[in-house]
Amino acid sequence: MLLLLLTLLAFASVLFSLLSGSLTLSLHDVLAALFADEEGLQLQIVREIRLPRTVAAFLVGGLLSLSGVIMQILLRNPLADPFILGVSGGAAVGALTAIFLGGSVFWLYQSAFSGALLSILLVFTLANAGKRWSVTRLLLTGVVVSAGWGALINLLLTTSSENTVQSMLFWLMGDLSQSRASWHSHALLLAGMGGGLALSRALNVLTQGDQNAQTLGVRVEALRTTLYLAASVLTASAVVIAGSVGFVGLIVPHAIRILGGRDHRYLIPGAVLLGGSFLVFADSLARTILAPQQLPVGVVTALVGVPSFILILRNSATQSS
Repeated sequence: MLLLLLTLLAFASVLFSLLSGSLTLSLHDVLAALFADEEGLQLQIVREIRLPRTVAAFLVGGLLSLSGVIMQILLRNPLADPFILGVSGGAAVGALTAIFLGGSVFWLYQSAFSGALLSILLVFTLANAGKRWSVTRLLLTGVVVSAGWGALINLLLTTSSENTVQSMLFWLMGDLSQSRASWHSHALLLAGMGGGLALSRALNVLTQGDQNAQTLGVRVEALRTTLYLAASVLTASAVVIAGSVGFVGLIVPHAIRILGGRDHRYLIPGAVLLGGSFLVFADSLARTILAPQQLPVGVVTALVGVPSFILILRNSATQSS
């Protein structure tokens, strides 16, 4: 029942996005543009502008939410998010370097993904040095690497011209205005969902502790490595498409658990559906609140995410007491 409601919400979010914009379109106009063959302004707006952006927003929301679920399992911290281990920082340095050098959108994407992969490799290598891998060591390594990326980001911002600084800031805040989702990202999301569902029993057991998981035959160390690499690659793909869109991977998994989806067989697909819907709605608002001016979608997610985060902390404190 929960997944059915979330599926309906996903369809509603896509329809809302296609109807939203500086140019008002009716439902008839949108449906005609989607399924008709004749050329026209409405068809161009819907098919070439709104639909690709809507698909990209849903994909990014799904990737971040799935990564958030995995990261919270890996770190055993319900307040962990996809950006906590420095992946977004590495991607940001790569993307801002491309902007600083005047590179095209293609080079921006390539540089961002290369920076994210470098951060993944760096954090994993340092955390696993001497075969002393632990959750605490991984978390501390991620925090330190993130601080290093932050210093490089500030250096790039302070040495850039005024024209490029605005583009950099929009990317850092999360922006979908130029985003297009490739088939690689779609395949990655589907593979992540399939892998997560295949490992759902092991994930359910792992949340109860390492000893219980090992007793029940789960290879804990191998599973942890798999989870780290999966969450990192999912986050990297999302960041390459839309920049650093915060709070999606933190808030959405909690919302699904509150709605009763604690079993990972339901939590994983539920998080993807709700995360995609949430970011599509947020991007629609970012396009329309100050139309024709557009806000970075990360601003909207932060405005929703901050009070939601406070409520989560408050509920956690109430339950623990």
